[in-house]
Amino acid sequence: MQQRTLGAGGPQVSAIGLGCMGMSQFYGTRDDAESIRVIHHALEHGVNLLDSADIYGRSRNESLLGQALAGRRERAFIATKFGFVADSHHAKSLKIDGSPQHVAVACDASLQRLGTDHIDLYILHRMAPGTRIEDTVAAMARLVEAGKVRYLGLSEPSVDVLRRAHRIHPITAVESEYSLWSRDPEAGMLATCAELGIGFVAYSPLGRGFLGGGIRGSNDLGQHDVRRELPRFQGDNLARNLELLAVLEAIAIARGCTTAQLALAWLLSRGEHVVPIPGTKHIDYLEQNMAATRIKLGADERARLETAVRPGAAAGARYGASGMRFVRGEAQVQQS
Repeated sequence: MQQRTLGAGGPQVSAIGLGCMGMSQFYGTRDDAESIRVIHHALEHGVNLLDSADIYGRSRNESLLGQALAGRRERAFIATKFGFVADSHHAKSLKIDGSPQHVAVACDASLQRLGTDHIDLYILHRMAPGTRIEDTVAAMARLVEAGKVRYLGLSEPSVDVLRRAHRIHPITAVESEYSLWSRDPEAGMLATCAELGIGFVAYSPLGRGFLGGGIRGSNDLGQHDVRRELPRFQGDNLARNLELLAVLEAIAIARGCTTAQLALAWLLSRGEHVVPIPGTKHIDYLEQNMAATRIKLGADERARLETAVRPGAAAGARYGASGMRFVRGEAQVQQS
């Protein structure tokens, strides 16, 4: 597996990581035994960047990762996120707590679930309304000083927030959604990361599985699959997005690869500081994703892809209304 440097002078990680969220929540049924086999297979083949969060599966995902890494901790680069907490005033809602007190408590709880004495990359999951990013990052920096955390990251920050945070303590990586059909980071974030020497971790690099080509309608999604609630997977939006996918499929056939591999290869071509973390619960998909590192796109191929799927071409928002308010740093989001 190829390696990339996460940030200027930062750690070496696999060019493609493994997003672990779907192993515990959102995308169908859980199979912990199979998920552990996937994690072990990833480690054995050089995929060391494993991404989790304390909210995934209501903490079960970190516990699953800790179980999988027993006796294998030295092979892994653990990235996990914090900040989501239940809103005590609204039983079915979540909010972000970025207070210094919560930073310390959340880290200790994650360390216990992960079964380790340090987290490699500790990420604020979303910006916390009412808390200065400077105060949150200063508390995170104290975890570095204590040896509990090696590097710091932010998920879905604005450029201004990233710059303010980076002045308090070096930010090693930004984690945000980025794929051929989610191009928002190109409006300043990618360039800012390159300027400041910050790595960029691209989550949902396959458009929550859509760019893999296996989702043609609601019947392809389980009854409790969260994608049923996302605008891009509904009605006319889905029909329009399938037209975009058809163009990608034609390019992939000509290239002799899958659409998923094509989408990952495109992301890898966006800069040496970009590291996609596709999620999967299946070894065969993991192997396909890993093979994308061997695909080198020419300038004409990249231009054709970017013409076919221009920024804003995807029909529908990437989250529902409440989720998009949450991405923008507003107060809370309703749980499904």
